[in-house]
Amino acid sequence: MNLDSKVPSGPLEEKWSKHLNDIQLVAPNNKRKHDVIVVGTGLAGGSAAASLAELGYNVKSFCIQDSARRAHSIAAQGGINAAKNYPNDGDTIWRLFYDTIKGGDYRSRESNTYRLAQISNEIIDQAVAQGVPFAREYGGLLANRSFGGAQVSRTFYARGQTGQQLLLGAYQAMMRQVHEGRIDLHTRQEMLDVVIVDGKARGIITRDLVSGEIKRWMADAVVLASGGYGNAFYLSTNAINSNVTAAWRCHKRGAAFANPCYVQIHPTCIPVSGDYQSKLTLMSESLRNDGRVWVPKEKGDDRHPNDIPEDERYYYLEEKYPAFGNLVPRDVASRNAKIVCDEGMGVGPTGRAVYLDFNDAIEREGKQAIADKYGNLFEMYENITDNNPYEEPMRIFPAVHYTMGGLWVDYNLMSNIPGLFVAGEANFSDHGANRLGASALMQGLSDGYFIIPYTIGNYIAGEELPDVSKDHDAFDEAADNAQGHIDKLFEVDGDKSVVEFHRELGQIMWDKVGISRSEEGLKEAIKEIQELREEFWNNVRVPGEAANYNKYLEFAGRVADFLELGELMAKDALHRDESCGCHLRAEHQSDEGEALRNDKEYSYVAAWEFQGVNGELQEELHKEDLEFDFVELKQRSYK
Repeated sequence: MNLDSKVPSGPLEEKWSKHLNDIQLVAPNNKRKHDVIVVGTGLAGGSAAASLAELGYNVKSFCIQDSARRAHSIAAQGGINAAKNYPNDGDTIWRLFYDTIKGGDYRSRESNTYRLAQISNEIIDQAVAQGVPFAREYGGLLANRSFGGAQVSRTFYARGQTGQQLLLGAYQAMMRQVHEGRIDLHTRQEMLDVVIVDGKARGIITRDLVSGEIKRWMADAVVLASGGYGNAFYLSTNAINSNVTAAWRCHKRGAAFANPCYVQIHPTCIPVSGDYQSKLTLMSESLRNDGRVWVPKEKGDDRHPNDIPEDERYYYLEEKYPAFGNLVPRDVASRNAKIVCDEGMGVGPTGRAVYLDFNDAIEREGKQAIADKYGNLFEMYENITDNNPYEEPMRIFPAVHYTMGGLWVDYNLMSNIPGLFVAGEANFSDHGANRLGASALMQGLSDGYFIIPYTIGNYIAGEELPDVSKDHDAFDEAADNAQGHIDKLFEVDGDKSVVEFHRELGQIMWDKVGISRSEEGLKEAIKEIQELREEFWNNVRVPGEAANYNKYLEFAGRVADFLELGELMAKDALHRDESCGCHLRAEHQSDEGEALRNDKEYSYVAAWEFQGVNGELQEELHKEDLEFDFVELKQRSYK
C-alpha cells in the first residue's frame, strides 16, 4: 500500500495556492460529460454536491434519511471557527492553525491543518452570502464567542443552532441544483459497497430502504461524506442512524482506515439516566463560555447545589488551568471530569456528573442576555431533565461525540483507492488526536465548498476513465456481495436482538476503549469483541423480510460492521503505546493525569489495511510519518 500524501513543496502559507496553480482543470463543456457520486448530504456532502453541480458536473447524491436536510450536521450547536479577527483580539490564520494542531496534540498533517485555517474565512463569506443568520453585534458586525483551546474569540454562531443553519444554507444551494437538473437526489438509500473497476472507484451499490431493492450506480468518481463512527459505543451524541457502514465497506475493498482509536469524548453532555436510553444529548461547548464547572469539595455531598456555599466548591478547571479555565480543550475537560468523579466528588443520582453553573453569568449580564445566547439549549435541557438551568446548575458528564479517525486521504482528500474521495468526519485528515470545538463545521464546509471541487477535477482531467456498464463483472460481484451479506443475516435466525448486541458492544467500548485505556483493558476488549461477534453471527435475530422497509435489517448490518470496527479501534489503541490528545493510555500520564506523548516512536498516522476476518480481524499496519517543519513539537499545556 502506497501512502503518498501528495503534499506540495514550499512554504506552508503557499502550499495550497501553489497546488491550485499546478492542478489540472476540466473545461466547462467537458464537466457535463462526467458523473460524480456523493454519499451523504451533511455539511461536507451537501456542500460538495452543490459546488460540483454548480461547476457543471452531473451529480448523484445519496442519503439514508427521508430528506437531505435531516443529516446529522444539524446537531452541531455551538459554532464554526474562522480567523476573521473581528473582535480585534489578536487572531490570525497562523494562530488558528497553531491552536488546531496543538489541540490535536501534534498528530495531524501539518499542511492539511494549515489549509483548513486558510480557507476558514472564505467559509464565513460563503455562508453569509447564502443568508445564514449568524449572530451580530449591536453595530451589525458578525458576533464571535470563545471556544475551548483558544485564547481569542473566533467562533461564529447562530444561537445554539449553528449546524442546522449552516446545513440549511448548503441544502438550499444543493436543492437549487436539484431543480436545475444537475443533481439527481436519492433519499432513503444506504450505501453497501463501492465498485472498483481497473483499480479505480467507479460506482456504488445501495439498498433502497423502503423497497429493499439492491441498486447499482455508476460514476467517474465517488465522494464519501458519510460522517463518523461514534455509534460503535452505542450511547453517543450521534443520531441513531449514524453509522460506519459506507466507510467500512470501502475499507474492506482496500481503503486504508487511519487512526481509528482517536475518538472524542465531549465534556458537556446530559448524563446517562437509565438502561432504556438509546442515545445521549449534547449540551454545546459554547456553554463553557459563561458556565462554570465545579463539584463539591466534600465527597458524597448530596446537598442541593444552590445550598453549597462558594468556599465548599471545587472549580477544578479554573484552579488547574488558570490560563484557559473552563475553556480548556474537550479532551482535557472530559478527562478531569472523570478524575473528580472517580475520586468520589461526582454529583447526581449516579455520581457520574459535574455541575455547569450559570449563576455568576446571570448575575453579571442578566437572565435575558444569557437567554439570547443559549435559550434553545436551556429549553432543551429543561425538557429532558425537568430542571431549570436558570435557577440551578446543569448536570453534565462526558460522552462519545466525534471521531477524528477515518479513511486515510492524501492532500487532495483522495483515499488510496483512486477516484474515492472522502470528506468531512469520514476522513482522518485535519484534527489529529483531538478536535477543537467549532472545527467540525469548518472542516466539513472547507472540504465540500473549497477543496473537493478543485481536486476532483484534477483527478478526472488526469485519468483515463472509459465508459463502464452497470453489467460489468465488478458491479455483479459487488451487488452479489451486498445481497449475500443480507441473506447471511437472515439465515442466522437466532433469538437475541440486534439492540442487545449493540448495547453489549457499546459497554465494552466505553469501559475499555473510552476516556482512559490500558494495555490489560484493551487486550480484554479485543477478546470480548471477538467472542461477541461470534455470538452475533450464531444467535442474532433479524425479523421481517429483505424486500421491504425493515429497520431491524438496517441496524443488523450496521452493528455487524461495528463489531469489526470495534476490534480495529481496540487494536489501534493497543499498538499506540503512548498518550496523546483524546487517546489516554493509563500507563503514560503525568501525576496530574495529563497525556504524555512519545514523539520519537509514534509521530505517525496509523493506516490499517483490511486482510480479512477469520475469528480474529486481520489488519496490516502502514505508517505515514508526520513531519513538522513549521511548528515545534512540545508537551501541551493549558495552565
